[in-house]
Amino acid sequence: MAGKQAAKRDGERQAAAPAPVVLPADCRMAAQAALQAELLEALQGGGVTLDGSGVERVDTAALQLLVLLRRELDRRGGTLAWRGTSEALNDAAGLLGLARILELPAAGPA
Repeated sequence: MAGKQAAKRDGERQAAAPAPVVLPADCRMAAQAALQAELLEALQGGGVTLDGSGVERVDTAALQLLVLLRRELDRRGGTLAWRGTSEALNDAAGLLGLARILELPAAGPA
């Protein structure tokens, strides 16, 4: 019986996990308002999962927004996870020295 209750609780936790926030392919200034609104909504859950695997273009403004998200999650005791990152996102964050603060996954071999 206890095993069934634990399995039910685990299933409820998985079902309650929010869908990842998918970063747009063109993650530059023009996309910031929509992205900011989506990130603010995701913050309400305590943890945010980002999918940056489709990012083709990214600018400093987008990375600043992600740093603000990371800091707000830290303040609230929340978590940040990545479902994937693109080469463009990794390169830009690395160039600006933000890969560590954004907790980007290590780039694999090409």
